[in-house]
Amino acid sequence: MSNETQNRPLSTTDPDARDWIIARRHLLKVSAGSLAGLAVSSLSCTSQLTYWLRPNILRFGMVTDVHYADADTVGSRFYRESLEKLGECVRLMNSQNVDFLVELGDFKDQDNPAVEQRTLSHLEAVERIFQQFRGPTYHVLGNHDEDRISKTQFLARVENTNVDPRCSYYSFDCKGVHFVVLDANYRADGANYDRGNFDWTDANVPPAELAWLEQDLAAVDKPVIIFIHQLLDGTGDVYVNNAGQVRRILEESGKVLAVFQGHHHSGSYSRIRGIHYYTLKALVEGPGRQDNSYAVVAVRPDRSIAVSGYRKAQSKHMSPDNAATAGQA
Repeated sequence: MSNETQNRPLSTTDPDARDWIIARRHLLKVSAGSLAGLAVSSLSCTSQLTYWLRPNILRFGMVTDVHYADADTVGSRFYRESLEKLGECVRLMNSQNVDFLVELGDFKDQDNPAVEQRTLSHLEAVERIFQQFRGPTYHVLGNHDEDRISKTQFLARVENTNVDPRCSYYSFDCKGVHFVVLDANYRADGANYDRGNFDWTDANVPPAELAWLEQDLAAVDKPVIIFIHQLLDGTGDVYVNNAGQVRRILEESGKVLAVFQGHHHSGSYSRIRGIHYYTLKALVEGPGRQDNSYAVVAVRPDRSIAVSGYRKAQSKHMSPDNAATAGQA
C-alpha cells in the first residue's frame, strides 16, 4: 500500500470529502518537496493547497480512547497494539504540521489483576509516544485514566502545554479560537474519580467547574471549541449526568461552535441548538493499522469546521450557525 493510500481519509461520505482528499494529497507532496512534479491536470487544486496552508487556518490533531496497556486482548480491544497505532497518528500529525494535538481521554488502561505501578508504567509508555509530536499537546481526562491511579498521579505524568499540572479542566487559545477542556470524572456526590472508586456510568460536571466554565466563556470574545471525554448530547450510560446543564451554559454563551468527545467507541454526531457534537471513534478497537482512528480538524475563517477522518474515523463538514457569532477564527 502506498503512503498516499495509507494516509488519506478513509471515510468519504461527507460533501467536502473529495476536497479533503485532494488537499491532503497535495500537503503530503509538499512535505516531501515534490510540488514541482504535479501534473497539469492537478494545477486546479493549487488554490485548495494555498487555502489550507494559509497561516490563519487553524488545524489540530485529535485522537481518543487509546487504552494502552501491556495486556492481552479483551473482546475487540487490542491494548498492546495501541502504541503502534498512536505512533502512526503522531507521525501523520507531524507531517501535517498541525497546530496542536489533543487526546480525548482513556489514554491508558490496566492489567488484570490491576497493579498500580504497572498502570503507571503503561501511562508513561503511551505518553512517550504522544510526546513525539513536535508541538503543543493536551489531555482530556477519561474514566480509565483513574482506574487504578488518582487524577494527581495521571496529571503529574503527562504534559498539557503551558497548563498548571494541578488542573484537570482548563482553557487555552490558538489562532483566534478559544479551547476549553472539561473534566466530567466526578461522582454524583462531587467526589473525584480516584483509583477505581467510581461507576463509569456516573459522570458529572460539578458546580465549581460549571461556575468556572460560565466565567471562562464570559471572559472571551472568540469562537469556542469544547473538549470532553463523556458525551454531552444526550442521556444514558455514556453521557454526562448533568449534560443538560452544561449544554445550557454553552448555548447561552453564544460562542461555542463545536464539542469534540470520546468515550463512545463507535463514534457519533449530532447538532443541538446550533452546536455540533462530534464523537471520535476509539483508537483501541480492532487489530492492525486498518482499524486505527484519528482526525485532523480545520477551523476556517468563516467559523465552519472540517474534520478529516483517518482510517476508521469519520470525516465531517460542519457549517457555522448564526447563534455562534463571537469573533472570527
